[in-house]
Amino acid sequence: MAIDLGTANCLVYLMGEGIVMEEPTVVAVSLSDGRVLAVGKKAQEMLGRTPGNIKASRPMRDGVVADYAVTRAMLTYFLRESGALKGFIKPEVMICVPAGVTQVERRAVLAATMAAGARKAYLIEEPLAAAVGAGVPIAEPSGNLIMDMGGGASEAAVISLGGVVAFKSVRVAGNKIDNAIARYVRRKHNLVIGEQTAEKVKIALGSAIMPSKQEKMDVTGRDSVTGLPKQIEITSGEVCEAIREPLDKIVAMVKAVMEEVPPELSSDIIDKGVVMSGGTALLKNFDKFVTQETGVPAFVAEDPLRCVIKGIGIAMENLELYKKSFIDSR
Repeated sequence: MAIDLGTANCLVYLMGEGIVMEEPTVVAVSLSDGRVLAVGKKAQEMLGRTPGNIKASRPMRDGVVADYAVTRAMLTYFLRESGALKGFIKPEVMICVPAGVTQVERRAVLAATMAAGARKAYLIEEPLAAAVGAGVPIAEPSGNLIMDMGGGASEAAVISLGGVVAFKSVRVAGNKIDNAIARYVRRKHNLVIGEQTAEKVKIALGSAIMPSKQEKMDVTGRDSVTGLPKQIEITSGEVCEAIREPLDKIVAMVKAVMEEVPPELSSDIIDKGVVMSGGTALLKNFDKFVTQETGVPAFVAEDPLRCVIKGIGIAMENLELYKKSFIDSR
Protein backbone atom coordinates (compact mmCIF):
# COMPACT_ATOMS: atom_id res chain seq x y z
CA MET A 1 0.00 0.00 0.00
CA ALA A 2 1.26 3.50 -0.84
CA ILE A 3 0.07 6.81 0.64
CA ASP A 4 0.77 10.34 -0.57
CA LEU A 5 0.31 12.14 2.75
CA GLY A 6 -0.04 15.70 1.49
CA THR A 7 -0.86 18.92 3.33
CA ALA A 8 -3.95 19.52 1.18
CA ASN A 9 -4.88 16.06 -0.18
CA CYS A 10 -4.16 12.42 0.62
CA LEU A 11 -4.11 9.72 -2.06
CA VAL A 12 -4.04 5.98 -1.40
CA TYR A 13 -2.69 3.34 -3.81
CA LEU A 14 -3.21 -0.39 -3.39
CA MET A 15 -0.85 -2.77 -5.15
CA GLY A 16 -2.65 -4.43 -8.05
CA GLU A 17 -5.61 -2.02 -7.84
CA GLY A 18 -4.13 1.44 -8.42
CA ILE A 19 -5.43 4.64 -6.75
CA VAL A 20 -8.35 3.67 -4.50
CA MET A 21 -8.84 6.82 -2.39
CA GLU A 22 -8.41 10.55 -2.90
CA GLU A 23 -9.45 12.72 0.03
CA PRO A 24 -8.69 16.21 1.40
CA THR A 25 -6.30 16.06 4.40
CA VAL A 26 -8.88 17.28 6.91
CA VAL A 27 -10.06 15.58 10.09
CA ALA A 28 -12.99 16.58 12.34
CA VAL A 29 -12.52 15.64 16.01
CA SER A 30 -14.91 15.81 18.97
CA LEU A 31 -13.20 17.92 21.67
CA SER A 32 -15.17 16.28 24.49
CA ASP A 33 -13.84 12.72 23.98
CA GLY A 34 -11.20 13.02 21.19
CA ARG A 35 -13.27 10.83 18.83
CA VAL A 36 -12.71 11.24 15.08
CA LEU A 37 -16.07 12.28 13.58
CA ALA A 38 -15.18 12.70 9.92
CA VAL A 39 -12.20 12.43 7.55
CA GLY A 40 -11.66 13.83 4.05
CA LYS A 41 -14.47 15.48 2.08
CA LYS A 42 -17.01 15.30 4.93
CA ALA A 43 -14.54 16.95 7.32
CA GLN A 44 -13.57 19.58 4.73
CA GLU A 45 -17.20 20.68 4.51
CA MET A 46 -17.01 21.42 8.25
CA LEU A 47 -13.96 23.76 8.00
CA GLY A 48 -14.87 27.16 9.44
CA ARG A 49 -18.41 25.95 10.21
CA THR A 50 -18.03 23.88 13.40
CA PRO A 51 -19.63 24.51 16.81
CA GLY A 52 -17.43 24.86 19.91
CA ASN A 53 -17.28 21.13 20.72
CA ILE A 54 -15.98 20.04 17.28
CA LYS A 55 -12.63 20.93 15.73
CA ALA A 56 -12.03 20.47 11.99
CA SER A 57 -8.34 20.86 11.12
CA ARG A 58 -5.51 19.84 8.82
CA PRO A 59 -3.15 17.49 10.73
CA MET A 60 -0.35 18.08 8.20
CA ARG A 61 1.37 21.46 8.01
CA ASP A 62 4.03 22.47 5.48
CA GLY A 63 4.31 18.85 4.32
CA VAL A 64 5.03 17.37 7.79
CA VAL A 65 3.02 16.01 10.73
CA ALA A 66 1.67 18.86 12.87
CA ASP A 67 -0.73 16.78 14.99
CA TYR A 68 0.51 13.23 15.66
CA ALA A 69 -2.68 11.79 17.22
CA VAL A 70 -4.98 13.10 14.49
CA THR A 71 -2.56 11.96 11.73
CA ARG A 72 -2.50 8.46 13.23
CA ALA A 73 -6.33 8.39 13.36
CA MET A 74 -6.49 9.54 9.73
CA LEU A 75 -4.01 6.84 8.60
CA THR A 76 -6.03 4.20 10.50
CA TYR A 77 -9.13 5.40 8.62
CA PHE A 78 -7.30 5.11 5.26
CA LEU A 79 -6.02 1.60 6.04
CA ARG A 80 -9.48 0.45 7.10
CA GLU A 81 -11.55 2.14 4.36
CA SER A 82 -9.22 1.10 1.52
CA GLY A 83 -9.54 -2.56 2.50
CA ALA A 84 -5.79 -2.90 3.26
CA LEU A 85 -6.47 -4.20 6.78
CA LYS A 86 -7.90 -7.69 6.31
CA GLY A 87 -8.34 -9.63 9.54
CA PHE A 88 -4.94 -10.17 11.15
CA ILE A 89 -3.00 -9.37 7.96
CA LYS A 90 -1.28 -6.01 8.23
CA PRO A 91 -0.07 -4.23 5.08
CA GLU A 92 3.35 -2.86 4.21
CA VAL A 93 2.96 0.89 3.71
CA MET A 94 5.14 3.34 1.81
CA ILE A 95 4.68 7.06 2.46
CA CYS A 96 6.40 10.06 0.89
CA VAL A 97 8.02 12.87 2.87
CA PRO A 98 9.53 16.17 1.66
CA ALA A 99 13.28 15.87 0.94
CA GLY A 100 14.08 18.59 3.49
CA VAL A 101 12.41 17.07 6.57
CA THR A 102 14.34 16.52 9.80
CA GLN A 103 15.03 13.11 11.39
CA VAL A 104 12.41 13.89 14.06
CA GLU A 105 9.78 14.61 11.38
CA ARG A 106 10.69 11.38 9.56
CA ARG A 107 10.34 9.37 12.76
CA ALA A 108 6.95 10.97 13.47
CA VAL A 109 5.60 9.77 10.08
CA LEU A 110 7.05 6.24 10.56
CA ALA A 111 5.67 6.01 14.11
CA ALA A 112 2.20 7.25 13.09
CA THR A 113 2.09 4.72 10.21
CA MET A 114 3.12 1.80 12.43
CA ALA A 115 0.64 2.84 15.14
CA ALA A 116 -2.13 3.01 12.51
CA GLY A 117 -1.69 -0.72 11.82
CA ALA A 118 1.10 -1.16 9.25
CA ARG A 119 3.32 -4.26 9.40
CA LYS A 120 6.24 -2.29 8.01
CA ALA A 121 6.60 1.34 6.93
CA TYR A 122 8.87 2.84 4.29
CA LEU A 123 9.57 6.49 3.49
CA ILE A 124 10.47 7.82 0.06
CA GLU A 125 11.47 11.40 -0.73
CA GLU A 126 8.72 13.32 -2.50
CA PRO A 127 10.76 14.73 -5.44
CA LEU A 128 12.03 11.21 -6.21
CA ALA A 129 8.48 9.78 -6.16
CA ALA A 130 7.23 12.70 -8.30
CA ALA A 131 10.00 12.10 -10.86
CA VAL A 132 9.18 8.37 -11.07
CA GLY A 133 5.46 9.14 -11.43
CA ALA A 134 6.15 11.74 -14.13
CA GLY A 135 8.03 9.15 -16.19
CA VAL A 136 11.47 10.73 -15.69
CA PRO A 137 14.28 8.15 -16.22
CA ILE A 138 15.89 8.72 -12.80
CA ALA A 139 18.33 5.76 -13.00
CA GLU A 140 20.30 7.22 -15.92
CA PRO A 141 23.58 9.13 -15.35
CA SER A 142 22.07 12.46 -16.42
CA GLY A 143 20.52 15.36 -14.53
CA ASN A 144 16.75 15.78 -14.19
CA LEU A 145 15.29 18.80 -12.38
CA ILE A 146 11.89 18.20 -10.81
CA MET A 147 9.74 20.78 -9.01
CA ASP A 148 7.09 19.34 -6.70
CA MET A 149 4.66 21.90 -5.32
CA GLY A 150 1.79 20.75 -3.14
CA GLY A 151 -0.30 22.49 -0.51
CA GLY A 152 2.28 23.07 2.22
CA ALA A 153 5.77 22.85 0.71
CA SER A 154 7.53 23.29 -2.61
CA GLU A 155 10.68 21.36 -3.47
CA ALA A 156 13.13 21.40 -6.33
CA ALA A 157 15.56 18.52 -6.72
CA VAL A 158 18.14 17.45 -9.26
CA ILE A 159 18.08 13.67 -9.64
CA SER A 160 20.75 11.50 -11.26
CA LEU A 161 21.58 7.77 -10.96
CA GLY A 162 18.48 7.16 -8.82
CA GLY A 163 19.41 9.65 -6.10
CA VAL A 164 18.98 13.31 -5.18
CA VAL A 165 22.13 15.29 -6.12
CA ALA A 166 20.93 18.70 -4.91
CA PHE A 167 17.67 19.92 -3.46
CA LYS A 168 16.04 22.91 -1.83
CA SER A 169 12.65 23.23 -0.24
CA VAL A 170 10.57 26.15 0.96
CA ARG A 171 7.44 25.91 3.04
CA VAL A 172 5.60 28.00 0.48
CA ALA A 173 3.01 26.39 -1.81
CA GLY A 174 -0.74 26.31 -2.45
CA ASN A 175 -1.77 27.26 1.11
CA LYS A 176 0.54 30.28 1.23
CA ILE A 177 -0.82 31.41 -2.16
CA ASP A 178 -4.37 31.16 -0.73
CA ASN A 179 -3.25 33.17 2.34
CA ALA A 180 -1.71 35.84 0.08
CA ILE A 181 -5.05 36.23 -1.75
CA ALA A 182 -6.97 36.46 1.56
CA ARG A 183 -4.51 39.10 2.90
CA TYR A 184 -4.73 41.15 -0.32
CA VAL A 185 -8.56 41.12 -0.30
CA ARG A 186 -8.59 42.22 3.34
CA ARG A 187 -6.01 44.98 2.78
CA LYS A 188 -7.52 46.38 -0.43
CA HIS A 189 -11.24 45.71 0.00
CA ASN A 190 -11.64 45.43 3.83
CA LEU A 191 -13.15 41.99 3.26
CA VAL A 192 -12.36 38.94 5.42
CA ILE A 193 -12.61 35.68 3.46
CA GLY A 194 -11.99 32.05 4.46
CA GLU A 195 -9.33 29.70 3.07
CA GLN A 196 -11.84 27.80 0.92
CA THR A 197 -13.06 31.04 -0.71
CA ALA A 198 -9.44 32.12 -1.32
CA GLU A 199 -8.74 28.75 -2.98
CA LYS A 200 -11.79 29.15 -5.25
CA VAL A 201 -10.51 32.60 -6.30
CA LYS A 202 -7.06 31.12 -7.02
CA ILE A 203 -8.50 28.33 -9.18
CA ALA A 204 -10.87 30.64 -11.07
CA LEU A 205 -8.66 33.73 -11.59
CA GLY A 206 -5.09 32.82 -10.53
CA SER A 207 -2.31 33.36 -13.08
CA ALA A 208 1.45 33.59 -12.58
CA ILE A 209 1.74 36.10 -15.46
CA MET A 210 -0.46 39.20 -15.77
CA PRO A 211 -3.32 38.17 -18.09
CA SER A 212 -3.98 40.23 -21.22
CA LYS A 213 -7.73 39.80 -20.78
CA GLN A 214 -9.11 40.64 -17.33
CA GLU A 215 -11.62 38.20 -15.84
CA LYS A 216 -13.87 39.05 -12.90
CA MET A 217 -15.48 37.18 -10.03
CA ASP A 218 -17.82 38.05 -7.17
CA VAL A 219 -16.41 37.25 -3.73
CA THR A 220 -18.46 37.20 -0.52
CA GLY A 221 -17.11 37.57 2.99
CA ARG A 222 -17.30 39.67 6.16
CA ASP A 223 -16.66 43.41 6.10
CA SER A 224 -13.71 44.00 8.46
CA VAL A 225 -15.04 47.48 9.39
CA THR A 226 -18.77 46.88 9.98
CA GLY A 227 -18.63 43.11 10.63
CA LEU A 228 -21.54 42.59 8.22
CA PRO A 229 -21.66 40.26 5.17
CA LYS A 230 -20.41 41.98 2.01
CA GLN A 231 -19.80 41.10 -1.65
CA ILE A 232 -17.10 42.61 -3.87
CA GLU A 233 -15.81 42.07 -7.41
CA ILE A 234 -12.20 40.98 -7.87
CA THR A 235 -10.22 40.82 -11.13
CA SER A 236 -7.60 38.35 -12.38
CA GLY A 237 -5.06 41.22 -12.47
CA GLU A 238 -5.53 41.79 -8.73
CA VAL A 239 -5.09 38.06 -8.02
CA CYS A 240 -1.88 38.01 -10.10
CA GLU A 241 -0.55 40.95 -8.08
CA ALA A 242 -1.59 39.27 -4.79
CA ILE A 243 0.25 35.98 -5.44
CA ARG A 244 3.50 37.40 -6.82
CA GLU A 245 5.41 37.23 -3.51
CA PRO A 246 4.94 33.46 -2.82
CA LEU A 247 5.65 32.66 -6.50
CA ASP A 248 8.90 34.66 -6.35
CA LYS A 249 9.97 32.61 -3.29
CA ILE A 250 9.34 29.33 -5.17
CA VAL A 251 11.33 30.52 -8.20
CA ALA A 252 14.17 31.73 -5.93
CA MET A 253 14.35 28.17 -4.53
CA VAL A 254 14.65 26.72 -8.07
CA LYS A 255 17.45 29.18 -8.89
CA ALA A 256 19.26 28.20 -5.66
CA VAL A 257 19.19 24.51 -6.70
CA MET A 258 20.48 25.36 -10.18
CA GLU A 259 23.43 27.23 -8.61
CA GLU A 260 24.47 24.09 -6.66
CA VAL A 261 24.40 21.68 -9.60
CA PRO A 262 27.68 20.44 -11.14
CA PRO A 263 28.28 21.89 -14.67
CA GLU A 264 27.80 18.51 -16.40
CA LEU A 265 24.32 18.17 -14.95
CA SER A 266 23.49 21.82 -15.72
CA SER A 267 23.81 21.13 -19.44
CA ASP A 268 21.39 18.16 -19.05
CA ILE A 269 18.85 20.42 -17.32
CA ILE A 270 19.05 22.99 -20.14
CA ASP A 271 18.39 20.20 -22.66
CA LYS A 272 15.58 18.48 -20.74
CA GLY A 273 13.98 21.42 -18.94
CA VAL A 274 12.22 21.55 -15.59
CA VAL A 275 9.44 19.05 -14.85
CA MET A 276 6.67 20.54 -12.67
CA SER A 277 4.39 18.35 -10.53
CA GLY A 278 1.94 18.80 -7.66
CA GLY A 279 -1.35 20.70 -7.46
CA THR A 280 0.30 24.15 -7.51
CA ALA A 281 1.83 23.32 -10.93
CA LEU A 282 -1.73 23.66 -12.29
CA LEU A 283 -1.69 27.41 -11.60
CA LYS A 284 -2.25 29.13 -14.94
CA ASN A 285 0.97 30.19 -16.75
CA PHE A 286 3.22 29.01 -13.89
CA ASP A 287 5.41 27.06 -16.35
CA LYS A 288 5.83 30.21 -18.50
CA PHE A 289 6.71 32.22 -15.38
CA VAL A 290 9.43 29.71 -14.36
CA THR A 291 10.85 29.73 -17.93
CA GLN A 292 10.80 33.55 -17.96
CA GLU A 293 12.58 33.87 -14.59
CA THR A 294 15.19 31.08 -14.97
CA GLY A 295 15.81 30.92 -18.74
CA VAL A 296 15.28 27.13 -18.59
CA PRO A 297 12.26 25.60 -20.34
CA ALA A 298 9.64 24.34 -17.88
CA PHE A 299 6.66 22.12 -18.49
CA VAL A 300 3.89 20.61 -16.37
CA ALA A 301 3.95 16.81 -16.03
CA GLU A 302 1.00 14.77 -17.19
CA ASP A 303 -1.56 14.51 -14.35
CA PRO A 304 0.60 16.57 -11.90
CA LEU A 305 -1.73 15.96 -8.93
CA ARG A 306 -1.13 12.20 -9.07
CA CYS A 307 2.57 12.10 -10.02
CA VAL A 308 3.70 11.45 -6.43
CA ILE A 309 1.21 8.66 -5.66
CA LYS A 310 1.91 6.98 -9.02
CA GLY A 311 5.65 7.19 -8.27
CA ILE A 312 5.23 5.69 -4.77
CA GLY A 313 3.10 2.91 -6.27
CA ILE A 314 5.76 2.08 -8.87
CA ALA A 315 8.48 2.11 -6.18
CA MET A 316 6.34 -0.13 -3.93
CA GLU A 317 5.80 -2.65 -6.74
CA ASN A 318 9.55 -2.64 -7.53
CA LEU A 319 11.06 -2.61 -4.01
CA GLU A 320 14.34 -4.23 -5.05
CA LEU A 321 14.87 -1.73 -7.86
CA TYR A 322 14.24 1.34 -5.69
CA LYS A 323 15.45 0.07 -2.30
CA LYS A 324 18.38 2.51 -2.11
CA SER A 325 15.88 5.37 -2.45
CA PHE A 326 13.90 4.84 0.75
CA ILE A 327 14.11 4.50 4.53
CA ASP A 328 12.25 1.75 6.40
CA SER A 329 10.89 1.43 9.92
CA ARG A 330 13.59 -0.85 11.31
